[in-house]
Amino acid sequence: MGGIFDGASSRRLLASLRDIMAGSGTGQERLDKIVSLIAAEMKADVCSCYVMRAGEVLELFSTEGLNKTAVHNTRLRVGEGIVGYIASHARPVALDNAPSHPSFAYRPETGEDPFLSLAGVPILRGSKVRGVLVIQHKDRRGYVEEEVETLQTIAMVVAELVAQSELVSPSEVSTTGDPVLLPARLSGTAMSAGLAMGLAVIHRPQLTIRQMVAEDAEAELERFNAALITMHSAIDDLLEAATLAGLGEPRDILETYRMFAEDRGWLSRIREAIRVGLTAEAAVQQVQNDTRARMSHLTDPYIRERLLDLEDLTNRLMQHLAGKTSGADGATQPDDMILVARSMGPAELLDYDRSRLRGLLLEEGTPSSHVCIVARALNIPVVQAADALNRIEPLDQLIIDGDHGQVFIRPAEDIQMAFSEAVALQHRKEQMYAEIRNQPSVTRDGVPISIQLNCGLLIDLPHLKASGAEGIGLYRTEIPFMVRSSYPDVQAQTELYARIIDEAGDKPVIFRTLDVGGDKMLPYMSGGAEENPALGWRAVRIGLDHPSLLRQQLRALLLAAAGRPLSVMFPMIAEVAEFDGARRLLDLELKRLAAQGVEAPSRLRVGTMIEVPSLLWQLPALLPKLDFLSVGSNDLTQYLFAADRGNPRTSTRYDSLSPPMLCVLRRLVDECAKHRVSLSLCGEMAGRPLDAMALIGVGFRTLSMSPPSVGPVKTMLRSLDVAALRGYMSGLYLGGDHSLRDKLKSFGKDHGVIF
Repeated sequence: MGGIFDGASSRRLLASLRDIMAGSGTGQERLDKIVSLIAAEMKADVCSCYVMRAGEVLELFSTEGLNKTAVHNTRLRVGEGIVGYIASHARPVALDNAPSHPSFAYRPETGEDPFLSLAGVPILRGSKVRGVLVIQHKDRRGYVEEEVETLQTIAMVVAELVAQSELVSPSEVSTTGDPVLLPARLSGTAMSAGLAMGLAVIHRPQLTIRQMVAEDAEAELERFNAALITMHSAIDDLLEAATLAGLGEPRDILETYRMFAEDRGWLSRIREAIRVGLTAEAAVQQVQNDTRARMSHLTDPYIRERLLDLEDLTNRLMQHLAGKTSGADGATQPDDMILVARSMGPAELLDYDRSRLRGLLLEEGTPSSHVCIVARALNIPVVQAADALNRIEPLDQLIIDGDHGQVFIRPAEDIQMAFSEAVALQHRKEQMYAEIRNQPSVTRDGVPISIQLNCGLLIDLPHLKASGAEGIGLYRTEIPFMVRSSYPDVQAQTELYARIIDEAGDKPVIFRTLDVGGDKMLPYMSGGAEENPALGWRAVRIGLDHPSLLRQQLRALLLAAAGRPLSVMFPMIAEVAEFDGARRLLDLELKRLAAQGVEAPSRLRVGTMIEVPSLLWQLPALLPKLDFLSVGSNDLTQYLFAADRGNPRTSTRYDSLSPPMLCVLRRLVDECAKHRVSLSLCGEMAGRPLDAMALIGVGFRTLSMSPPSVGPVKTMLRSLDVAALRGYMSGLYLGGDHSLRDKLKSFGKDHGVIF
């Protein structure tokens, strides 16, 4: 199969495609020519194009090889059949036996009975699926990588036909309704605390690509390299800007951002797309579409936000290719402005005049995103709310409530008065957090509580000093793996881990081994689709099935320690035998280093996360083998209640502050105390003041959280009497309450706890 379709074939096909796009004819006529061209050049028995219609329906718009009468008559819903499967997952599919696929759906009107093999790709425009492009063969055969990549490239051209309203009417592809000029309110997620009022400035950085297929690949490569140099220079200017002189954290973020901009895997994929015939702009967009499609299936918001930095870079690079240096026009910026955007990167935020910037409203994002970290450093409140761009017009007056996740659009006078009073209260809170930053984390009755951080990039480490945290209770090691095009070798990992230990100084760091798989598959790791990825092939299960992968990471961690203390934590352990298997791999690496005369860590601590409830019944066998245990409350909660935390219908149905959950946590506290194993909790519970109060009442003395939570949690615990709380909670564990949240709130109010 290797010689059937190669780079030369792809370039020839794309050259013909350029002629079709430059020629005359309607959108439908050009699509028919494209479909026929693909079938001929790729020697396919069938080529078909399905286009998304209103109501998430995929309509067969053109075909070569199926019954022509099926065109505009065959329709599939998203998720129906293999075509619907491709649309719902936004990923390519290549099958040598399509009828055996669980999503296969037979449509007799198409006459596709004889065709066994199938390759299909989504037609992507921005972050949305606009259709599906498919080829089929009668014989059973595999598809080479060049064939799938060529289909993806052609799909970009078809996406432009759809976007330009040449196939579907503008009323169907438009997502913007008539503006509503009455006062309105959006409820969203608070991502950076604070309050702000100003006029809306819409941030729309993406440019329209006028030409998809290049006439001269070498000339396009030269344009790309020149734009890349200009972009690097512009980022360097941001780094050196005098306005950042007193803000170390944004500087660190931009340095990490600069590293993304030099990522060899990202750049090589763009250059390869140019070599096969795309313009520089189209190549940049194709690589970004592929990245965005992979990201759409990730549920971990931290990782999604790290990868969104690449989207910021894509927009910035497109601006430089177009000869523009910034998406922000200072002349049109009002004195008090609130940015409204789908998403945004840290450098894009810094393009705007910070002296005028009052707030930020995003449709997508999380508190751990780089843009939110920079916004917090600049004291800019941030809210994430869906449908913001459809509800807000340029220069609308907005109020951003970054404490409660509220956005007021064209607020009435009484709302504006209440806003002014809330601003005064917010200033008093900020002063209180600043005053206790360097105070000990000790409760009112003298119980010390260790506050630690959850991190995942070097950029997070400055929070250690700024927040006053005592260490890093969870360092997610998978982030650097996610942004690479290939598995990082031992040397690259060693350098990274050594720098983390260096940056942390004398404060401890707990490294969680690679937690990928399920919905976090690496782009260079084939795992296949899973019906329930949260319960699937992930974390330590992958490491035990591929021991060389886990051993390389453990070797790098041991080398990075270089005679210093090291703490290693294994995730997703479901039984003692799995921990034993992982520990054996660690011991093998210790022996390997000893044989080579390499210095071992001065102190090696080994632990595990408890996320899977089955481990609760093996604690007596597990705990004697551990130095520490950390509760991953996010997964433990969803597994305990069999409720998907990513499903809005079930994510809030069960409360972590319920008798079943608190009983589980109390048992862990008792068992760890009995075996003298240190215990911490590193899930979202730890960062919410009321939940953290309950955890302290249960018996937890170490809590690991995101940096923004440190101030509110520390304020709470310094106002707390633990003895009174433990006495109160002793009568709550065995009740039948759905939630104890209201009762715990009442206790806090009665006992002067500050939330």
